[in-house]
Amino acid sequence: MREKEFYKLVNRRFNKITEGLVSKGKEYSTEDDKLHNFKKASDITGKSKEEALMGFMLKHIVSINDIIEQSKEGKLPSREVIDEKIGDVINYFILLEACLVERIQNA
Repeated sequence: MREKEFYKLVNRRFNKITEGLVSKGKEYSTEDDKLHNFKKASDITGKSKEEALMGFMLKHIVSINDIIEQSKEGKLPSREVIDEKIGDVINYFILLEACLVERIQNA
């Protein structure tokens, strides 16, 4: 991939990250707490909010792993599927960072 094309991809991803965190945030968080779902899952499972988040993220990692395995057999996903799966994992890592930062701040 040429440099210009790579940076176009990076800029597109940055925009998608913001869009995804804003749109999904409306569905999965509250105005007062962007980590609401992970805290609620923590209460239900008895795990930390970070562990709950990792559980949510795992399904996306498994899906990406399946894509990689299938691509070895010539079964390539659409660009939209790649976009969604990669974006979801990136967003989960950003949310994980927020969970850890909050934990440090509250320590």
